[in-house]
Amino acid sequence: MDQVHSDLRDPKRLAQLKALVPDEDKPGLGKFHCVECAKYFESEWNIVQHRRGKNHKRRVRLLKEEPYSQKEADAAAGIGTAAFYQASEEKKEQENTGQRLGSMELE
Repeated sequence: MDQVHSDLRDPKRLAQLKALVPDEDKPGLGKFHCVECAKYFESEWNIVQHRRGKNHKRRVRLLKEEPYSQKEADAAAGIGTAAFYQASEEKKEQENTGQRLGSMELE
């Protein structure tokens, strides 16, 4: 799941995955690839059916959530909690400032 998250966030890697370069070792010569699930399919029909399915929709929903970082894991274990909470407060402050600036631009 973390690897898929990093693939989706990196434009260079995402472009490589979407490039239609035939590969004999992959099903369907690598043409039918679901980036969110990191799976290859034999035909277009199979990938269309996959995208309609419950497993794909669940995976997409899970990928919308931000993955846990090492700092969050350390804070949950009680290691470096003060630094983590200080960083999370700064992040919230930056997000609030960005939202305020965005709303001011709309007016």
